[in-house]
Amino acid sequence: MTAATVTEPSASPRRRRPRPGRTVVLNVAAVIAGLAVWTGLSVSGITGLTGPIEVVRRGAELVADGTLVTDVLASLRRVFTGFVLGTVLAVPVGFLMGWYATARALIEPYVQFFRTIPPLAIIPLAILLMGIGETPKVFVIFLAAFLSSVVSTFQGVLDVDRTLINAARVLGASDRTIFMKVVVPASTPFIIVGMRIGLGAAWGTLVAAELIAAQEGLGYRMQQAQLYYDLPTIFVGLISIGVLGLVMDRLLLLAERRLTGWQERR
Repeated sequence: MTAATVTEPSASPRRRRPRPGRTVVLNVAAVIAGLAVWTGLSVSGITGLTGPIEVVRRGAELVADGTLVTDVLASLRRVFTGFVLGTVLAVPVGFLMGWYATARALIEPYVQFFRTIPPLAIIPLAILLMGIGETPKVFVIFLAAFLSSVVSTFQGVLDVDRTLINAARVLGASDRTIFMKVVVPASTPFIIVGMRIGLGAAWGTLVAAELIAAQEGLGYRMQQAQLYYDLPTIFVGLISIGVLGLVMDRLLLLAERRLTGWQERR
């Protein structure tokens, strides 16, 4: 009688990361496909839909007379200022909430309360309290970025593996050392995710923020174009916001890769 042989199940193949060159090719193909669909829809008879050629022509005109550059710089200044201020405040507040139970009990109700209020709903109050200058515009963008980032940072601190903290304590590490050497590095991916979400919220709030007596900016230009049914200018503004947001998001991803090189990736 022969012993039955038991075959071991083959290990599942490891998920391979796409090669950078292949990723670029796929990105370019996706853009070309999107432009082709857009062109097809514009020539199919859909009323009022502007095609890529008209948008490029209008964009060139706005660049030539300096309007687009002025609007981009104005919007970038507002978004960058509000985003940086929101993130700089959100990170320490999130750490405070995650590390100290007392601070969490005191601060979290306010954070969760204001998270349910859209930043756009704050605009009338901001105008009454801060006037119609740059301050209320930056404030609503700051609020959108802050509320997105603080929750992610707070959750990152809560999700730190307790085994790592306990092991550090056994080895004699102080609370300060544990916080700086264990909690902060382990929370960094959450912080970056919160910053990316906050960046999207900041750009999403921009158009409404520039309703506040603005004289320049991408949101302002799109609102003016709406009055005259100027679709090419609206598309130029939309594409500009999308490209600027995408570039800033890629920069955050690059920072994440440098700060979290220890993390296993797919």
